[in-house]
Amino acid sequence: MNNVTVLGATGSIGTSTLDVIRRNPDRYRLFAATARSNVSRMLDIVAEFHPEAAVMLEEKAAAELRELLAGRGLKTEVLSGSEALSAVASGDETDSVMSAIVGAAGLKPTLAAITTGKTVYLANKESLIMSGHIFVDAARRYKSRIVPVDSEHNAIFQCLPEKEQNRIGHCDLREAGITKLVLTGSGGPFRDRDIATLAEVTPEEAVSHPNWSMGRKISVDSATMMNKGFEFIEAKWLFNADPGDIEVIVHPESVIHSMVRYRDGSVLAEIGVPDMRTPIARAMAWPDRIDSGAEALDFTKLGGLTFRAPDFNRYPCLKLAIDACNTSQALTTAVNAANEVAVQAFLDGRLRFTDIYTVAAKTADFFTLAPADSLEDVLNIDLAARSRAFSLLGNLGR
Repeated sequence: MNNVTVLGATGSIGTSTLDVIRRNPDRYRLFAATARSNVSRMLDIVAEFHPEAAVMLEEKAAAELRELLAGRGLKTEVLSGSEALSAVASGDETDSVMSAIVGAAGLKPTLAAITTGKTVYLANKESLIMSGHIFVDAARRYKSRIVPVDSEHNAIFQCLPEKEQNRIGHCDLREAGITKLVLTGSGGPFRDRDIATLAEVTPEEAVSHPNWSMGRKISVDSATMMNKGFEFIEAKWLFNADPGDIEVIVHPESVIHSMVRYRDGSVLAEIGVPDMRTPIARAMAWPDRIDSGAEALDFTKLGGLTFRAPDFNRYPCLKLAIDACNTSQALTTAVNAANEVAVQAFLDGRLRFTDIYTVAAKTADFFTLAPADSLEDVLNIDLAARSRAFSLLGNLGR
């Protein structure tokens, strides 16, 4: 029995993870679940799965949950705060951790799991965007297994030889005969919209992804393709790749989730319906395969599959993230921090869609040469970049 702690249990990835656990009760037990403040959803999770612990980041939410659980006679321990996230992720009874918290808040608990030798199912992008070499070096030192969950990286993982699957973070692509890792992306809801009208995009339009069901923040990142730029950075660290080993292709149908090109001319692709339960189930069960609940792909209903090169005029955030990946760890950390600030301001109606890029780019300029050799360095850059980004909002707001 695999005792799983789910960081970010009430979000999109967390919800899909719980469904995989629900479908495979002979293999998995929910040991602990965490959330920021969604008490009603956490109450449902505790009532169904009876985990040992539930962590709410906000103490007010934790107090409310304790009262509700007591009223139902449920014995799950309720904890609160960021230190409690790390405690359940690194605790002795946890065998594996689904890292599904969105944003920089997921870094510390995920790293805590790594440094205690857990198997980490990695869906939190920021762990690698902010601390790439620190993260993969710690995984090697503490003999922690990283299995990628993002659909693109999980697809690449599935297309790798077994030897490389067993050394994520320290792959040797040349030895494996690999020439390119190909990241596919839908292009988001505005791939065919007149670029001149993008400044008027509303939050409601931006979060309406054409293929995937995702949280609001990630949906906006998909619309700007910053998400794909972050996945580019992730791929560098997960697969020990040079930036020149990675390419991005816009694939509107979201059926091919990513590909691997080999020296002999072969291209291996992972294909399926756009359902996050598939990569989650593959990550959790590897090397086995289990029921995920996802529908089988019906090839007779596909129609055509199309591909195009990304237009950096339409997606300047993608170019910014790729350039940051080519420059320094400090720059990727700063871009991520500024993007989080800018996306939230956009969702709150305080910033235009096109100014998400402006905030991220103007913030990044300040951090190109900053040292990022330790977790403390990274967190300092993150804090300073957020401060810089906030200072820019006043001049750019609606």
